[in-house]
Amino acid sequence: MLNLLSFICIIIGIFTIFHLKPFEFSNEIYKLIMYKKKKGIKEEVKELKNEAKPNFIKREIIEIERILEITNRENKMPLIFGISILMFTIGLCIATMFSNMFLVPVLSTGFLFVPFWWVKLSSNNYKKEINSELETALSVITTAYLRNEDIVTSVEETIENLNEPVYTVFKEFLTQVKVVNPDIIVGLRNLKEKVDNVVFKEWIDSMILCQNDRNLKTVLVPIVRKLSDMRIVNLELESLVFEPRKEFLTMVSLVLFNIPLCKMLNKSWYETLMYNPIGQITLAIICIIIFISTGIVIKLTKPIEYKR
Repeated sequence: MLNLLSFICIIIGIFTIFHLKPFEFSNEIYKLIMYKKKKGIKEEVKELKNEAKPNFIKREIIEIERILEITNRENKMPLIFGISILMFTIGLCIATMFSNMFLVPVLSTGFLFVPFWWVKLSSNNYKKEINSELETALSVITTAYLRNEDIVTSVEETIENLNEPVYTVFKEFLTQVKVVNPDIIVGLRNLKEKVDNVVFKEWIDSMILCQNDRNLKTVLVPIVRKLSDMRIVNLELESLVFEPRKEFLTMVSLVLFNIPLCKMLNKSWYETLMYNPIGQITLAIICIIIFISTGIVIKLTKPIEYKR
Protein backbone atom coordinates (compact mmCIF):
# COMPACT_ATOMS: atom_id res chain seq x y z
CA MET A 1 0.00 0.00 0.00
CA LEU A 2 2.87 2.37 0.79
CA ASN A 3 4.35 1.73 -2.67
CA LEU A 4 1.00 2.54 -4.25
CA LEU A 5 0.66 5.82 -2.34
CA SER A 6 4.23 6.77 -3.27
CA PHE A 7 3.55 6.05 -6.93
CA ILE A 8 0.36 8.15 -6.92
CA CYS A 9 2.18 11.04 -5.21
CA ILE A 10 4.96 10.88 -7.81
CA ILE A 11 2.43 11.05 -10.66
CA ILE A 12 0.59 13.99 -9.07
CA GLY A 13 3.92 15.73 -8.42
CA ILE A 14 5.04 15.36 -12.04
CA PHE A 15 1.77 16.80 -13.36
CA THR A 16 1.94 19.67 -10.85
CA ILE A 17 5.59 20.61 -11.49
CA PHE A 18 5.22 20.65 -15.28
CA HIS A 19 1.72 22.22 -15.17
CA LEU A 20 0.24 19.32 -17.12
CA LYS A 21 -3.48 18.72 -17.52
CA PRO A 22 -4.55 15.07 -17.80
CA PHE A 23 -6.60 15.37 -21.01
CA GLU A 24 -4.06 17.65 -22.68
CA PHE A 25 -1.40 15.07 -21.84
CA SER A 26 -3.51 12.24 -23.29
CA ASN A 27 -4.19 14.27 -26.46
CA GLU A 28 -0.47 14.78 -26.99
CA ILE A 29 0.14 11.04 -26.64
CA TYR A 30 -2.71 10.40 -29.10
CA LYS A 31 -1.18 12.80 -31.65
CA LEU A 32 2.25 11.28 -31.10
CA ILE A 33 0.94 7.78 -31.86
CA MET A 34 -1.22 8.75 -34.83
CA TYR A 35 0.44 11.68 -36.60
CA LYS A 36 3.88 12.74 -35.42
CA LYS A 37 5.99 9.78 -36.44
CA LYS A 38 8.28 10.83 -39.27
CA LYS A 39 7.90 8.58 -42.30
CA GLY A 40 10.68 7.54 -44.61
CA ILE A 41 10.36 7.19 -48.36
CA LYS A 42 9.91 3.42 -48.05
CA GLU A 43 7.00 3.83 -45.59
CA GLU A 44 5.34 6.47 -47.79
CA VAL A 45 5.57 4.21 -50.85
CA LYS A 46 4.04 1.31 -48.91
CA GLU A 47 1.24 3.58 -47.67
CA LEU A 48 0.47 4.71 -51.22
CA LYS A 49 0.33 1.05 -52.28
CA ASN A 50 -1.82 0.19 -49.23
CA GLU A 51 0.91 -2.21 -48.09
CA ALA A 52 1.85 -0.41 -44.87
CA LYS A 53 0.38 -2.06 -41.78
CA PRO A 54 0.04 0.08 -38.63
CA ASN A 55 0.98 -1.41 -35.28
CA PHE A 56 -1.61 -3.11 -33.06
CA ILE A 57 -2.42 -0.05 -30.90
CA LYS A 58 -2.74 2.20 -33.93
CA ARG A 59 -5.03 -0.32 -35.65
CA GLU A 60 -7.26 -0.36 -32.57
CA ILE A 61 -7.39 3.44 -32.45
CA ILE A 62 -8.23 3.63 -36.16
CA GLU A 63 -11.05 1.09 -35.67
CA ILE A 64 -12.44 3.06 -32.71
CA GLU A 65 -12.29 6.29 -34.73
CA ARG A 66 -14.26 4.58 -37.50
CA ILE A 67 -16.87 3.27 -35.05
CA LEU A 68 -17.28 6.68 -33.42
CA GLU A 69 -17.64 8.31 -36.85
CA ILE A 70 -20.27 5.77 -37.89
CA THR A 71 -22.22 6.34 -34.66
CA ASN A 72 -21.94 10.14 -34.94
CA ARG A 73 -19.72 10.42 -31.85
CA GLU A 74 -16.40 11.36 -33.47
CA ASN A 75 -16.00 14.28 -31.02
CA LYS A 76 -15.74 11.71 -28.19
CA MET A 77 -12.36 10.34 -29.35
CA PRO A 78 -10.22 12.63 -27.11
CA LEU A 79 -12.38 11.66 -24.11
CA ILE A 80 -12.12 7.94 -24.91
CA PHE A 81 -8.36 8.15 -25.28
CA GLY A 82 -8.08 10.16 -22.04
CA ILE A 83 -10.09 7.51 -20.18
CA SER A 84 -7.86 4.87 -21.77
CA ILE A 85 -4.75 6.54 -20.31
CA LEU A 86 -6.52 6.76 -16.93
CA MET A 87 -7.35 3.03 -17.06
CA PHE A 88 -3.70 2.34 -17.97
CA THR A 89 -2.68 4.16 -14.77
CA ILE A 90 -5.27 2.27 -12.71
CA GLY A 91 -3.94 -1.07 -13.98
CA LEU A 92 -0.44 0.08 -13.09
CA CYS A 93 -1.58 1.02 -9.57
CA ILE A 94 -3.36 -2.30 -8.99
CA ALA A 95 -0.30 -4.29 -10.07
CA THR A 96 1.89 -2.13 -7.82
CA MET A 97 -0.50 -2.62 -4.90
CA PHE A 98 -0.07 -6.41 -5.18
CA SER A 99 3.74 -5.99 -5.48
CA ASN A 100 3.70 -8.10 -8.64
CA MET A 101 6.05 -6.69 -11.26
CA PHE A 102 4.99 -9.35 -13.76
CA LEU A 103 1.45 -7.96 -13.60
CA VAL A 104 2.52 -4.36 -14.28
CA PRO A 105 2.72 -4.60 -18.11
CA VAL A 106 -0.22 -7.03 -18.24
CA LEU A 107 -2.78 -5.04 -16.22
CA SER A 108 -1.70 -1.65 -17.54
CA THR A 109 -1.95 -2.79 -21.18
CA GLY A 110 -5.18 -4.74 -20.59
CA PHE A 111 -6.89 -1.86 -18.80
CA LEU A 112 -5.75 0.45 -21.61
CA PHE A 113 -8.10 -1.34 -24.02
CA VAL A 114 -11.15 -1.41 -21.72
CA PRO A 115 -12.63 1.87 -23.10
CA PHE A 116 -12.04 0.59 -26.65
CA TRP A 117 -13.96 -2.60 -25.88
CA TRP A 118 -16.77 -0.53 -24.36
CA VAL A 119 -17.03 1.52 -27.60
CA LYS A 120 -17.26 -1.69 -29.65
CA LEU A 121 -20.00 -3.09 -27.42
CA SER A 122 -21.98 0.18 -27.41
CA SER A 123 -21.72 0.40 -31.21
CA ASN A 124 -23.62 -2.89 -31.46
CA ASN A 125 -26.50 -1.41 -29.44
CA TYR A 126 -26.38 1.74 -31.57
CA LYS A 127 -26.61 -0.28 -34.77
CA LYS A 128 -29.58 -2.24 -33.44
CA GLU A 129 -31.31 1.02 -32.49
CA ILE A 130 -30.66 2.73 -35.81
CA ASN A 131 -31.73 -0.38 -37.77
CA SER A 132 -35.02 -0.38 -35.87
CA GLU A 133 -35.59 3.33 -36.56
CA LEU A 134 -34.58 2.91 -40.22
CA GLU A 135 -37.16 0.18 -40.68
CA THR A 136 -39.92 2.54 -39.53
CA ALA A 137 -38.57 5.60 -41.35
CA LEU A 138 -38.02 3.97 -44.73
CA SER A 139 -41.37 2.21 -44.52
CA VAL A 140 -43.43 5.39 -43.98
CA ILE A 141 -41.37 7.45 -46.43
CA THR A 142 -41.66 4.76 -49.11
CA THR A 143 -45.42 4.51 -48.59
CA ALA A 144 -45.75 8.29 -49.00
CA TYR A 145 -43.47 8.27 -52.07
CA LEU A 146 -45.52 5.56 -53.79
CA ARG A 147 -48.49 7.90 -53.45
CA ASN A 148 -47.04 11.29 -54.44
CA GLU A 149 -43.79 10.37 -56.29
CA ASP A 150 -41.95 13.29 -54.65
CA ILE A 151 -39.22 12.40 -52.14
CA VAL A 152 -39.07 15.89 -50.61
CA THR A 153 -42.82 15.99 -50.01
CA SER A 154 -42.72 12.42 -48.67
CA VAL A 155 -40.04 13.29 -46.12
CA GLU A 156 -41.90 16.49 -45.11
CA GLU A 157 -45.12 14.53 -44.51
CA THR A 158 -43.51 11.89 -42.34
CA ILE A 159 -40.55 13.55 -40.59
CA GLU A 160 -42.51 14.39 -37.44
CA ASN A 161 -43.12 10.67 -36.93
CA LEU A 162 -39.40 9.84 -37.04
CA ASN A 163 -37.15 9.45 -34.01
CA GLU A 164 -33.45 10.08 -33.44
CA PRO A 165 -30.95 9.45 -34.88
CA VAL A 166 -32.87 9.06 -38.17
CA TYR A 167 -34.84 12.29 -37.63
CA THR A 168 -31.72 14.50 -37.74
CA VAL A 169 -30.42 12.77 -40.88
CA PHE A 170 -33.61 13.44 -42.89
CA LYS A 171 -33.98 16.93 -41.38
CA GLU A 172 -30.54 17.82 -42.75
CA PHE A 173 -31.60 16.43 -46.14
CA LEU A 174 -34.64 18.74 -46.20
CA THR A 175 -32.51 21.72 -45.17
CA GLN A 176 -30.00 21.03 -47.93
CA VAL A 177 -32.52 20.68 -50.79
CA LYS A 178 -34.58 23.67 -49.62
CA VAL A 179 -31.88 26.13 -48.58
CA VAL A 180 -28.45 25.07 -49.85
CA ASN A 181 -28.80 23.15 -53.10
CA PRO A 182 -32.15 22.22 -54.73
CA ASP A 183 -30.58 19.31 -56.62
CA ILE A 184 -32.38 16.29 -55.12
CA ILE A 185 -29.89 13.74 -56.48
CA VAL A 186 -26.98 15.57 -54.82
CA GLY A 187 -28.98 15.70 -51.61
CA LEU A 188 -29.70 11.97 -51.76
CA ARG A 189 -26.03 11.18 -52.35
CA ASN A 190 -25.07 13.23 -49.30
CA LEU A 191 -27.85 11.52 -47.34
CA LYS A 192 -26.42 8.14 -48.32
CA GLU A 193 -23.17 8.84 -46.44
CA LYS A 194 -24.92 9.82 -43.19
CA VAL A 195 -25.93 6.28 -42.16
CA ASP A 196 -23.71 3.19 -42.27
CA ASN A 197 -26.32 0.64 -43.29
CA VAL A 198 -26.14 -1.45 -46.46
CA VAL A 199 -29.93 -1.61 -46.95
CA PHE A 200 -30.24 2.16 -46.46
CA LYS A 201 -27.55 2.79 -49.10
CA GLU A 202 -29.34 0.40 -51.48
CA TRP A 203 -32.62 2.27 -50.85
CA ILE A 204 -30.92 5.60 -51.62
CA ASP A 205 -29.43 4.21 -54.86
CA SER A 206 -32.88 3.06 -55.96
CA MET A 207 -34.42 6.40 -54.97
CA ILE A 208 -31.83 8.19 -57.12
CA LEU A 209 -32.83 6.00 -60.08
CA CYS A 210 -36.48 6.82 -59.40
CA GLN A 211 -35.76 10.52 -59.96
CA ASN A 212 -35.17 9.69 -63.63
CA ASP A 213 -37.75 6.90 -63.99
CA ARG A 214 -40.78 6.92 -61.65
CA ASN A 215 -41.74 3.40 -62.74
CA LEU A 216 -38.81 2.03 -60.71
CA LYS A 217 -40.51 3.03 -57.44
CA THR A 218 -41.90 -0.50 -56.99
CA VAL A 219 -38.40 -1.81 -56.18
CA LEU A 220 -38.35 0.29 -52.99
CA VAL A 221 -40.79 -1.95 -51.10
CA PRO A 222 -38.69 -5.18 -51.33
CA ILE A 223 -35.63 -3.21 -50.21
CA VAL A 224 -37.43 -1.91 -47.12
CA ARG A 225 -38.64 -5.45 -46.39
CA LYS A 226 -35.00 -6.53 -46.05
CA LEU A 227 -34.70 -4.45 -42.86
CA SER A 228 -37.63 -6.32 -41.37
CA ASP A 229 -36.08 -9.65 -42.39
CA MET A 230 -32.76 -8.62 -40.80
CA ARG A 231 -34.50 -7.72 -37.54
CA ILE A 232 -36.34 -11.04 -37.39
CA VAL A 233 -33.18 -13.05 -38.13
CA ASN A 234 -31.14 -11.14 -35.55
CA LEU A 235 -33.81 -11.67 -32.89
CA GLU A 236 -33.84 -15.40 -33.59
CA LEU A 237 -30.05 -15.70 -33.52
CA GLU A 238 -29.30 -13.19 -30.76
CA SER A 239 -29.38 -15.74 -27.98
CA LEU A 240 -27.10 -18.08 -29.95
CA VAL A 241 -24.66 -15.32 -30.88
CA PHE A 242 -24.36 -13.88 -27.36
CA GLU A 243 -24.37 -17.19 -25.46
CA PRO A 244 -20.55 -17.52 -25.73
CA ARG A 245 -20.21 -14.06 -24.16
CA LYS A 246 -22.31 -15.09 -21.16
CA GLU A 247 -20.33 -18.31 -20.74
CA PHE A 248 -17.07 -16.38 -21.00
CA LEU A 249 -18.10 -13.91 -18.28
CA THR A 250 -19.11 -16.81 -16.04
CA MET A 251 -15.78 -18.57 -16.50
CA VAL A 252 -13.77 -15.37 -15.88
CA SER A 253 -15.76 -14.69 -12.71
CA LEU A 254 -15.06 -18.21 -11.45
CA VAL A 255 -11.34 -17.91 -12.18
CA LEU A 256 -11.01 -14.56 -10.38
CA PHE A 257 -13.19 -15.72 -7.47
CA ASN A 258 -10.76 -18.60 -6.90
CA ILE A 259 -8.08 -16.13 -5.75
CA PRO A 260 -9.85 -14.94 -2.54
CA LEU A 261 -11.31 -18.43 -2.16
CA CYS A 262 -7.79 -19.82 -2.12
CA LYS A 263 -6.95 -17.47 0.77
CA MET A 264 -9.92 -18.78 2.75
CA LEU A 265 -9.19 -22.47 2.10
CA ASN A 266 -5.40 -22.56 2.25
CA LYS A 267 -3.40 -19.49 3.20
CA SER A 268 -0.06 -21.02 2.15
CA TRP A 269 -1.36 -21.59 -1.41
CA TYR A 270 -2.57 -18.00 -1.52
CA GLU A 271 0.81 -16.68 -0.38
CA THR A 272 2.56 -18.83 -2.97
CA LEU A 273 0.28 -17.43 -5.70
CA MET A 274 0.62 -13.80 -4.62
CA TYR A 275 4.22 -13.55 -3.37
CA ASN A 276 6.22 -16.39 -4.90
CA PRO A 277 7.75 -15.56 -8.36
CA ILE A 278 6.28 -18.74 -9.89
CA GLY A 279 2.82 -17.86 -8.55
CA GLN A 280 3.14 -14.25 -9.71
CA ILE A 281 4.09 -15.38 -13.21
CA THR A 282 1.13 -17.78 -13.22
CA LEU A 283 -1.20 -14.95 -12.19
CA ALA A 284 0.20 -12.74 -14.97
CA ILE A 285 -0.33 -15.49 -17.56
CA ILE A 286 -3.94 -15.94 -16.40
CA CYS A 287 -4.57 -12.18 -16.84
CA ILE A 288 -2.99 -12.24 -20.31
CA ILE A 289 -5.32 -15.08 -21.34
CA ILE A 290 -8.35 -13.21 -19.93
CA PHE A 291 -7.56 -9.98 -21.79
CA ILE A 292 -6.81 -11.72 -25.10
CA SER A 293 -9.95 -13.84 -24.79
CA THR A 294 -12.05 -10.73 -24.07
CA GLY A 295 -10.97 -9.11 -27.34
CA ILE A 296 -11.64 -12.31 -29.28
CA VAL A 297 -15.11 -12.83 -27.73
CA ILE A 298 -16.14 -9.23 -28.48
CA LYS A 299 -14.98 -9.64 -32.08
CA LEU A 300 -16.78 -12.96 -32.60
CA THR A 301 -20.13 -11.94 -31.05
CA LYS A 302 -20.97 -8.98 -33.27
CA PRO A 303 -24.53 -8.75 -34.64
CA ILE A 304 -25.19 -10.22 -38.08
CA GLU A 305 -25.21 -7.66 -40.87
CA TYR A 306 -26.76 -7.85 -44.31
CA LYS A 307 -24.26 -7.90 -47.19
CA ARG A 308 -25.07 -7.14 -50.79
